[in-house]
Amino acid sequence: MELLNLDYQGQSLRLEGSMAGWQLLFWNNTPISRRDADGDFDGISEHLFELQNEQGETLQCRLETEVQWDPVNISYRFYMGEQLVANGGHGRELMEKQVPQGPIRQEKRSFSIIGLGALGLKLLKSAKIIKVVMAGASLAAYSWFFSIPFALALIFCLVIHEYGHIRAMKYFGMKTKGIYLIPFVGGLALSDARINTRWQDVCISLMGPFFGLGLSLLSLIAYWITGSMFFAGLSAFNALLNLFNLLPILPLDGGHVLKSIAFSMSSLAGLLLCGAAAAGGVWLSYTFGLALLGFLLIIGSIEVFFEWRNRHHSLLLPLDRYGKLVASAWYLLTVGGLIAIIWYFSGLGDALLGLPLKVLQS
Repeated sequence: MELLNLDYQGQSLRLEGSMAGWQLLFWNNTPISRRDADGDFDGISEHLFELQNEQGETLQCRLETEVQWDPVNISYRFYMGEQLVANGGHGRELMEKQVPQGPIRQEKRSFSIIGLGALGLKLLKSAKIIKVVMAGASLAAYSWFFSIPFALALIFCLVIHEYGHIRAMKYFGMKTKGIYLIPFVGGLALSDARINTRWQDVCISLMGPFFGLGLSLLSLIAYWITGSMFFAGLSAFNALLNLFNLLPILPLDGGHVLKSIAFSMSSLAGLLLCGAAAAGGVWLSYTFGLALLGFLLIIGSIEVFFEWRNRHHSLLLPLDRYGKLVASAWYLLTVGGLIAIIWYFSGLGDALLGLPLKVLQS
């Protein structure tokens, strides 16, 4: 993440870093000083380098920084020779508005068909044609196994879900490539921009299922007004589709949310608290007979636990306490709303409308 960006003599002095103390200092996008990660990093660092002043003289320079993460605060002092030429500090507000510059290290992503699909799509120049072709292929594939009306309804649900991701990306000023439909995989919202905060990851991940929850609620209201089984089926199966995306397994949306919350916790106590919450979720799942949901919650928690030790090497700005609370509440309310809709339709006694709950209980 970008910790500091100073304008001096018309050039940029920029400092990139991670929570573990890895830092790389750039002068006009040229690396001039590096600090390796250290498990005992206390937030204080010093960079020594040489620069020329306005008179053309080469001077020994020093950049001193102190970084705190909760709450986020960056203070700095920049010396040319023995002269202090810049000092100050900033907090989370400024860092959240920053856009990553140039190539930065990416977090290790799990192998997935979706990831390969995204890579392949980025290599294709005829984006609009590809969108149409893949949308047609998705319609044909789903129509082959189901019916054309069901296939159209499924694609509509996928588009609404991915549109939620797109809206979140645009809110953060990210350029988007649009929505791609992939047969038997689902949908994909693509962007050329990189995220630089855990909050952005949470919002982008949750807005898809949140839009899906909105569609299910609107369909439920339409069913109450019209009594049409089409709206009932749309509401129930769309709820199941979005609930599946909230499972805490990467690369699903729920996996990104759980990882962002867990990786923003700086102590073992935080991890234990996250583990206790996951255990509570597993207990509730099995208490209400949602065996599949409980099993996948266990798998996702184990995955996050093994990756948690490397959280400080992330270049994403972590969530603060307020962000962790809001992200957790948003996630739980969305999951609860989707399960409530599935449970409601299961209680109507219709075999088809009860199928989503049977899937969760399998």
